[in-house]
Amino acid sequence: HDYPRKGVIRQRKGEEALISEIEGKVSIREEKGGVYVKVKGEGDREITYEVGGEMLVSDGDIIEAGDKIIEGSINPRSLLSIKGTRAVEEYLVNQTQQVYKSQGVNINIKHFEVIVRQMMRKVEVEEPGDTDYLPGEQIDKVQFEEVNREAKEGGGRPATVKPVLLAIPKAAQEDKESFLSAASFQKTKQVLAEAAICGQVDTLKGLKGNVIVGKLVPAGTGFDINSKDRAPTKGE
Repeated sequence: HDYPRKGVIRQRKGEEALISEIEGKVSIREEKGGVYVKVKGEGDREITYEVGGEMLVSDGDIIEAGDKIIEGSINPRSLLSIKGTRAVEEYLVNQTQQVYKSQGVNINIKHFEVIVRQMMRKVEVEEPGDTDYLPGEQIDKVQFEEVNREAKEGGGRPATVKPVLLAIPKAAQEDKESFLSAASFQKTKQVLAEAAICGQVDTLKGLKGNVIVGKLVPAGTGFDINSKDRAPTKGE
Protein backbone atom coordinates (compact mmCIF):
# COMPACT_ATOMS: atom_id res chain seq x y z
CA HIS A 1 0.00 0.00 0.00
CA ASP A 2 1.27 3.49 -0.89
CA TYR A 3 0.96 5.54 2.27
CA PRO A 4 -0.23 9.13 1.86
CA ARG A 5 2.19 12.01 2.16
CA LYS A 6 2.21 14.22 5.24
CA GLY A 7 -0.48 16.89 5.10
CA VAL A 8 -2.82 15.11 2.67
CA ILE A 9 -6.50 15.69 3.50
CA ARG A 10 -9.22 13.13 2.77
CA GLN A 11 -12.89 14.10 2.49
CA ARG A 12 -16.01 12.03 2.81
CA LYS A 13 -17.77 10.91 -0.40
CA GLY A 14 -21.55 11.00 -0.04
CA GLU A 15 -22.75 8.72 2.77
CA GLU A 16 -19.60 6.61 2.62
CA ALA A 17 -17.78 5.97 5.91
CA LEU A 18 -14.32 7.42 6.33
CA ILE A 19 -11.89 4.66 7.25
CA SER A 20 -8.32 5.14 8.38
CA GLU A 21 -5.69 4.28 5.79
CA ILE A 22 -2.96 3.82 8.40
CA GLU A 23 -2.50 2.67 11.99
CA GLY A 24 -1.77 5.51 14.38
CA LYS A 25 -2.81 7.96 17.09
CA VAL A 26 -5.83 10.23 16.65
CA SER A 27 -5.80 13.97 17.27
CA ILE A 28 -8.87 16.14 16.67
CA ARG A 29 -8.92 19.86 15.96
CA GLU A 30 -11.73 22.26 15.21
CA GLU A 31 -11.16 25.12 12.82
CA LYS A 32 -13.42 27.68 11.25
CA GLY A 33 -15.51 25.84 8.76
CA GLY A 34 -14.84 22.26 9.84
CA VAL A 35 -13.56 19.52 12.13
CA TYR A 36 -10.38 17.63 11.25
CA VAL A 37 -9.13 14.27 12.47
CA LYS A 38 -5.42 13.59 12.07
CA VAL A 39 -3.99 10.08 12.29
CA LYS A 40 -0.25 10.06 13.03
CA GLY A 41 1.47 6.81 12.17
CA GLU A 42 5.08 5.68 12.31
CA GLY A 43 7.72 8.03 10.98
CA ASP A 44 6.31 10.59 8.53
CA ARG A 45 3.12 8.67 7.84
CA GLU A 46 0.30 11.06 8.61
CA ILE A 47 -3.14 11.71 7.15
CA THR A 48 -5.86 14.22 7.96
CA TYR A 49 -9.59 13.65 7.45
CA GLU A 50 -12.21 16.37 7.18
CA VAL A 51 -15.20 14.98 9.06
CA GLY A 52 -18.83 15.93 8.69
CA GLY A 53 -20.74 13.17 10.43
CA GLU A 54 -20.96 11.18 13.64
CA MET A 55 -17.39 10.61 14.84
CA LEU A 56 -16.50 7.17 16.14
CA VAL A 57 -13.06 8.14 17.49
CA SER A 58 -11.85 10.39 20.29
CA ASP A 59 -8.74 12.48 20.78
CA GLY A 60 -5.82 10.25 21.78
CA ASP A 61 -7.33 6.98 20.47
CA ILE A 62 -5.06 4.42 18.79
CA ILE A 63 -6.77 3.03 15.70
CA GLU A 64 -5.94 0.34 13.14
CA ALA A 65 -5.89 0.67 9.36
CA GLY A 66 -9.44 0.05 8.14
CA ASP A 67 -11.16 1.32 11.32
CA LYS A 68 -14.10 3.69 10.86
CA ILE A 69 -13.51 7.34 11.72
CA ILE A 70 -17.09 8.49 11.06
CA GLU A 71 -20.27 6.49 10.67
CA GLY A 72 -21.41 5.34 7.26
CA SER A 73 -21.28 2.38 4.89
CA ILE A 74 -17.81 1.10 4.06
CA ASN A 75 -16.81 1.14 0.40
CA PRO A 76 -15.48 -2.40 -0.25
CA ARG A 77 -12.98 -1.09 -2.82
CA SER A 78 -11.54 1.33 -0.25
CA LEU A 79 -11.24 -1.52 2.24
CA LEU A 80 -9.54 -3.65 -0.43
CA SER A 81 -6.87 -1.02 -1.12
CA ILE A 82 -6.20 -0.53 2.59
CA LYS A 83 -6.46 -4.01 4.15
CA GLY A 84 -6.27 -6.42 1.24
CA THR A 85 -8.22 -9.33 -0.20
CA ARG A 86 -8.97 -11.33 2.96
CA ALA A 87 -10.46 -8.36 4.82
CA VAL A 88 -12.82 -7.35 2.00
CA GLU A 89 -13.91 -10.97 1.43
CA GLU A 90 -14.83 -11.36 5.12
CA TYR A 91 -16.61 -7.99 5.11
CA LEU A 92 -18.73 -8.79 2.04
CA VAL A 93 -19.68 -12.26 3.30
CA ASN A 94 -20.61 -11.00 6.78
CA GLN A 95 -22.59 -7.99 5.52
CA THR A 96 -24.55 -10.08 3.01
CA GLN A 97 -25.34 -12.73 5.60
CA GLN A 98 -26.55 -10.06 8.06
CA VAL A 99 -29.01 -8.70 5.47
CA TYR A 100 -30.64 -12.11 5.06
CA LYS A 101 -30.59 -12.90 8.80
CA SER A 102 -32.32 -9.59 9.57
CA GLN A 103 -35.23 -10.85 7.44
CA GLY A 104 -35.29 -14.23 9.16
CA VAL A 105 -33.65 -16.06 6.27
CA ASN A 106 -30.84 -18.42 7.24
CA ILE A 107 -28.49 -19.28 4.34
CA ASN A 108 -25.30 -21.32 4.66
CA ILE A 109 -22.25 -19.05 4.51
CA LYS A 110 -20.60 -21.18 1.81
CA HIS A 111 -23.02 -19.80 -0.82
CA PHE A 112 -21.90 -16.24 -0.11
CA GLU A 113 -18.26 -17.33 -0.12
CA VAL A 114 -18.62 -18.81 -3.63
CA ILE A 115 -20.09 -15.55 -4.97
CA VAL A 116 -17.43 -13.38 -3.30
CA ARG A 117 -14.67 -15.66 -4.60
CA GLN A 118 -15.94 -15.04 -8.14
CA MET A 119 -15.98 -11.29 -7.51
CA MET A 120 -12.34 -11.46 -6.37
CA ARG A 121 -10.95 -13.80 -9.02
CA LYS A 122 -9.36 -11.05 -11.14
CA VAL A 123 -6.13 -9.10 -10.64
CA GLU A 124 -4.90 -5.97 -12.42
CA VAL A 125 -1.39 -5.83 -13.89
CA GLU A 126 0.75 -3.04 -12.42
CA GLU A 127 4.16 -4.00 -13.82
CA PRO A 128 4.21 -6.61 -16.63
CA GLY A 129 7.85 -7.62 -16.15
CA ASP A 130 8.90 -10.01 -18.93
CA THR A 131 5.37 -11.32 -19.58
CA ASP A 132 3.11 -10.37 -22.50
CA TYR A 133 0.64 -8.54 -20.27
CA LEU A 134 -0.06 -4.81 -20.49
CA PRO A 135 -0.26 -2.39 -17.53
CA GLY A 136 -3.88 -2.10 -16.38
CA GLU A 137 -4.93 -5.40 -17.97
CA GLN A 138 -7.27 -7.52 -15.84
CA ILE A 139 -6.59 -11.26 -15.79
CA ASP A 140 -7.66 -14.34 -13.84
CA LYS A 141 -5.55 -15.17 -10.79
CA VAL A 142 -5.00 -18.75 -11.96
CA GLN A 143 -3.80 -17.59 -15.38
CA PHE A 144 -1.55 -14.96 -13.78
CA GLU A 145 0.10 -17.50 -11.47
CA GLU A 146 0.73 -19.90 -14.37
CA VAL A 147 2.27 -17.20 -16.60
CA ASN A 148 4.41 -15.89 -13.74
CA ARG A 149 5.64 -19.40 -12.98
CA GLU A 150 6.71 -19.84 -16.60
CA ALA A 151 8.45 -16.44 -16.56
CA LYS A 152 10.43 -17.35 -13.44
CA GLU A 153 11.42 -20.74 -14.84
CA GLY A 154 12.69 -18.99 -17.97
CA GLY A 155 14.79 -16.58 -15.93
CA GLY A 156 12.53 -13.59 -16.64
CA ARG A 157 10.97 -10.98 -14.39
CA PRO A 158 7.47 -11.89 -13.15
CA ALA A 159 4.56 -9.47 -13.42
CA THR A 160 3.24 -7.65 -10.36
CA VAL A 161 -0.49 -7.18 -9.82
CA LYS A 162 -3.05 -5.74 -7.42
CA PRO A 163 -6.38 -7.34 -6.45
CA VAL A 164 -9.59 -6.25 -8.18
CA LEU A 165 -13.17 -6.34 -6.89
CA LEU A 166 -15.69 -6.99 -9.68
CA ALA A 167 -19.39 -6.20 -9.46
CA ILE A 168 -21.56 -9.34 -9.67
CA PRO A 169 -22.79 -8.68 -13.27
CA LYS A 170 -19.21 -7.95 -14.38
CA ALA A 171 -17.90 -11.10 -12.66
CA ALA A 172 -20.53 -13.24 -14.41
CA GLN A 173 -19.97 -11.71 -17.85
CA GLU A 174 -16.19 -12.05 -17.70
CA ASP A 175 -16.19 -15.83 -17.40
CA LYS A 176 -13.64 -16.45 -20.15
CA GLU A 177 -13.60 -20.24 -19.59
CA SER A 178 -17.29 -20.65 -20.40
CA PHE A 179 -19.14 -18.29 -22.72
CA LEU A 180 -22.32 -20.31 -22.10
CA SER A 181 -22.09 -19.53 -18.40
CA ALA A 182 -21.45 -15.84 -19.11
CA ALA A 183 -24.33 -15.64 -21.60
CA SER A 184 -26.80 -17.15 -19.13
CA PHE A 185 -26.57 -14.14 -16.81
CA GLN A 186 -26.98 -10.84 -18.70
CA LYS A 187 -26.25 -9.30 -22.12
CA THR A 188 -26.70 -12.67 -23.81
CA LYS A 189 -26.48 -11.32 -27.38
CA GLN A 190 -23.28 -9.39 -26.65
CA VAL A 191 -21.56 -12.33 -24.98
CA LEU A 192 -22.49 -14.79 -27.74
CA ALA A 193 -21.49 -12.33 -30.48
CA GLU A 194 -18.06 -11.76 -28.89
CA ALA A 195 -17.58 -15.52 -28.48
CA ALA A 196 -18.42 -16.09 -32.15
CA ILE A 197 -16.09 -13.32 -33.35
CA CYS A 198 -13.21 -14.64 -31.24
CA GLY A 199 -13.90 -18.28 -32.14
CA GLN A 200 -14.22 -19.33 -28.51
CA VAL A 201 -14.70 -22.97 -27.57
CA ASP A 202 -16.55 -23.92 -24.39
CA THR A 203 -14.94 -27.06 -22.95
CA LEU A 204 -17.84 -27.52 -20.49
CA LYS A 205 -15.64 -27.85 -17.41
CA GLY A 206 -18.01 -25.82 -15.24
CA LEU A 207 -21.42 -26.57 -13.77
CA LYS A 208 -23.66 -24.03 -15.55
CA GLY A 209 -22.44 -24.85 -19.06
CA ASN A 210 -23.23 -28.53 -18.61
CA VAL A 211 -26.68 -27.78 -17.17
CA ILE A 212 -27.47 -25.54 -20.18
CA VAL A 213 -26.67 -28.28 -22.73
CA GLY A 214 -28.32 -31.01 -20.64
CA LYS A 215 -25.21 -32.93 -19.62
CA LEU A 216 -24.24 -34.29 -16.22
CA VAL A 217 -22.35 -31.71 -14.18
CA PRO A 218 -18.69 -32.58 -13.42
CA ALA A 219 -19.37 -33.30 -9.75
CA GLY A 220 -20.43 -36.28 -7.67
CA THR A 221 -21.43 -39.24 -9.85
CA GLY A 222 -20.98 -37.07 -12.95
CA PHE A 223 -17.29 -36.50 -12.28
CA ASP A 224 -14.91 -38.38 -14.56
CA ILE A 225 -12.42 -40.07 -12.25
CA ASN A 226 -9.99 -40.48 -15.16
CA SER A 227 -10.05 -36.77 -15.99
CA LYS A 228 -6.66 -35.07 -16.17
CA ASP A 229 -8.17 -32.22 -14.13
CA ARG A 230 -8.91 -34.36 -11.09
CA ALA A 231 -7.10 -33.70 -7.85
CA PRO A 232 -4.20 -36.10 -7.14
CA THR A 233 -4.90 -38.79 -4.58
CA LYS A 234 -2.67 -39.50 -1.61
CA GLY A 235 0.60 -41.06 -2.69
CA GLU A 236 0.54 -39.67 -6.25
